[in-house]
Amino acid sequence: MKSRWNAAEANDFVNRYAAKGIGEDLALRTYTTRLLGSDPRLVLHGGGNTSVKTRMKDILGDDVDVICVKGSGWDMGNIEPAGLPAVRLAPLKRLLALDKLSDEDMVNFQRVNMLASSGPNPSVETLLHAFLPHKFIDHTHSTAVLALTDQPNGEEIVRELYGNRVAYVPYTIPGFALAKSVSQVFEKNPHVEGLVLLQHGIFTFADDAQTAYERMVEFVTMAEQRLQKNRKPLAQAVLPKEIAKVADIAPILRGCLAISRNEMAGQVKRQILCFRTSDAIRNYVNGAEVERYSQIGVVTPDHTIRTKNWPLVVPAPEAGKLDDWKKDVDAAVAKYVARYHDYFERNNKRADPKKTELDPLPRVVLVPGVGLFGLGATAKDAAIAADIAENTVEVITDAEAIGTYKCIPEADMFDVEYWSLEQAKLGKANEKPLSRQVCVITGGGSGIGAATGKAMAAAGAEVAILDRDHDSAIAAAKAIHKHALAIQCDVTDSAAVKAAFDKVVEGFGGVDIVVSNAGAAWQGTIGHVDDATLRKSFELNFFGHQHVAQNAVHVMKQQGTYGCLLFNTSKQAVNPGKDFGPYGLPKAATLFLVRQYALDHGKDGIRANAVNADRIRSGLLTDEMVAARAKARGVSEDQYMSGNLLGREVYAAEVAEAFVYLAGAEKTTAAVITVDGGNIEAALR
Repeated sequence: MKSRWNAAEANDFVNRYAAKGIGEDLALRTYTTRLLGSDPRLVLHGGGNTSVKTRMKDILGDDVDVICVKGSGWDMGNIEPAGLPAVRLAPLKRLLALDKLSDEDMVNFQRVNMLASSGPNPSVETLLHAFLPHKFIDHTHSTAVLALTDQPNGEEIVRELYGNRVAYVPYTIPGFALAKSVSQVFEKNPHVEGLVLLQHGIFTFADDAQTAYERMVEFVTMAEQRLQKNRKPLAQAVLPKEIAKVADIAPILRGCLAISRNEMAGQVKRQILCFRTSDAIRNYVNGAEVERYSQIGVVTPDHTIRTKNWPLVVPAPEAGKLDDWKKDVDAAVAKYVARYHDYFERNNKRADPKKTELDPLPRVVLVPGVGLFGLGATAKDAAIAADIAENTVEVITDAEAIGTYKCIPEADMFDVEYWSLEQAKLGKANEKPLSRQVCVITGGGSGIGAATGKAMAAAGAEVAILDRDHDSAIAAAKAIHKHALAIQCDVTDSAAVKAAFDKVVEGFGGVDIVVSNAGAAWQGTIGHVDDATLRKSFELNFFGHQHVAQNAVHVMKQQGTYGCLLFNTSKQAVNPGKDFGPYGLPKAATLFLVRQYALDHGKDGIRANAVNADRIRSGLLTDEMVAARAKARGVSEDQYMSGNLLGREVYAAEVAEAFVYLAGAEKTTAAVITVDGGNIEAALR
């Protein structure tokens, strides 16, 4: 590891924040915190913390000694000064005289001593920072240091490496007890440059930001170099000759790992999957002893709330034998759940107060021959679990290379997993109506498709935008959020549709909602239109829908968690327009297709519904098309666009609302919702 300190960058931070009334100490604290937080070998997803002791003015204008410490909910990689709330230092130091302090009292005392009550809760390790005398203090969960300390003789290894330059602290759950322990250790070793918290992480400190940061870099580099000595490789297992593809196994895993399901209501509490693989990951999951070293526990307690204490290990999936593999996965999940129940019951007996059991499903799955999956309520949560799982792979691989991996005892893992201050990091926001569902939208790059993507995401769904124009798909996905997928796909090409669905499955683990929206409008008098035009329209406006629906049904049946097919059929399906037969005929066939899917796949819990929209400005209904249709009907363009019973133009976002409604209507299938401002000729029945 090399120092990334740059004097010019540091000075830029100082000048930039000075213009906002922020002092040099806090500006430099922000700078080096970002340096640490942007390196996954040091910090992952809210882990680690930093502080600086400085002076600030209170509301009375008096200079006060404060500690600015990382606040809960802030990520070190992109932290701002607001993420380092200032707490009065003198009152915190007085707490050192106490013998005990509850978590609730600690959090409350820290908050009441903040200079600004609007700031985030200070870190649970605030007192540890406060009890040490140094100005700048850095704390990370370095993978290299963890690989050394997560050993039966971990303390011996790091003592040999660092000698008297650091002090060594036995594992203690973060909070007041750890802060007291660290203070006592430091009093006996007042000249050290850092602290190694065994099986937890490492602290470095100094009176200036650069030295504290570069000491962290130096100590981590020493650990990395130690790990390169006398390594032994992981023995590899014998795997089937032909391993199944990710796109074939992910829906099976996702179905087996649904947290709950209500058969009568047609409701499932699903999980989103995030797939990862690499040479290092496959070396790990293919290990002959993966069932041993992967089940020992988390590499640092901070990870347990995201990944639980151990992953699920399933057999290697052999191509062509996935029915048998699904049975093996079901059995492995049942065994995992039973183990978790036993773990909870065993540890809850000593808990005070008693805890309420969390769901017993895994958040990481290891698949020999393939890789690993992170799981979570959202794509973001799944990615975080996958990131931590990759970090775990690195730590345990290194630990096993120089010895034998060993982490904190089970009781300590339980205490952290069910610790209220850790659970608080996950938040308690109510889930949105379509949370935990994956929605695929064709023709999603513009118009109704783009509006539907935004609406589905706002309702909680993960979204994949498919469009023939890849640039449009990318733009529409970016307008949603960074986890939305953008995939180039021509729905008239059945192979391209299959490939697109494979990418969605690899990205999210499966598919739950499909909005088959892609289409284009061809005009012409039906008695004169050429066959090529009519066939081209049928390829897109009928067979395109069939290609999409077939692939969706395949994935949904593999998952076994139901699903919803939604089609944009257009009012042309029931009310043909003059000289619009080439467009209306395949749309009418598509309306029948909707009903056929509802009929044939209702037994699978798959619903099929349609939206009949009319006169929506989009990539299909262009200004030129509006002019042509208005002329065909003998009206002005404004009259054409508002030519409905309400006399109002209908917008793409309003059609999107109808798709969202149907996606959540658990007991509705074979239905058609008309969104056209009122057109009696197009009204059904």
